[in-house]
Amino acid sequence: MERGKRKYIHNTIAHISKAEVGKYVLNGPGTKDVLLFLTAFLFHNGLIGNRIQFFTDGHKTLNSSIFKRFSWYKNIGIILDWYHLEKKCKEQLSLALKGRIIRNETLDELKPLLWHGLTDEAVGHLESIGKDSIKKIESLNKLIEYLKRNKPYIPCYAVRKELNLCNSSAIGEKMNDLVVSSRQKHNGMSWSKKGSLGLATITAIKRNKENDKWFETKSLDFKL
Repeated sequence: MERGKRKYIHNTIAHISKAEVGKYVLNGPGTKDVLLFLTAFLFHNGLIGNRIQFFTDGHKTLNSSIFKRFSWYKNIGIILDWYHLEKKCKEQLSLALKGRIIRNETLDELKPLLWHGLTDEAVGHLESIGKDSIKKIESLNKLIEYLKRNKPYIPCYAVRKELNLCNSSAIGEKMNDLVVSSRQKHNGMSWSKKGSLGLATITAIKRNKENDKWFETKSLDFKL
């Protein structure tokens, strides 16, 4: 990496939950490792055969990794997290359009379409925006391609809400904040890769209420 550029350490967090059973946090140095831990966790907890629903931010590499690692498991699905979808639209429209008023008007028209799973209509709406309203066409095209690429993962969020089904990975984001961000970011500290991963792992063990067993026996229950 070039001199003067800030280096970043990446940890991957997965939050697992099953209604009326429990929850568990997995931590690792990357997506590949955490998906491997997840596979072991599913077998150890007798969850093979259950529907596995992933909530992601729409990152192409993450979605591809999930399908690759779980190619042997048929009952899985990916949903584009509503929070990230809304955030992506807001960020790209801010870059693409001339001024906050036009952006907000477009966002107010776009969100109901996406909330009801009408991705094609949302794309059509973006493609119909007049040139006079566009500041940076590249950002608008980037959002359009993002929606097209993630169309299979954009459900009717409205129906899911009526059925009391999850639409967001907000809990997973919260776990990331609790396990990694709150201790390792914005505190004027620098971390080695091993140190960052080690602290995140210990924090995850504590969140899972496994700390006593780990420090006494160096083993985990690894259970929901």
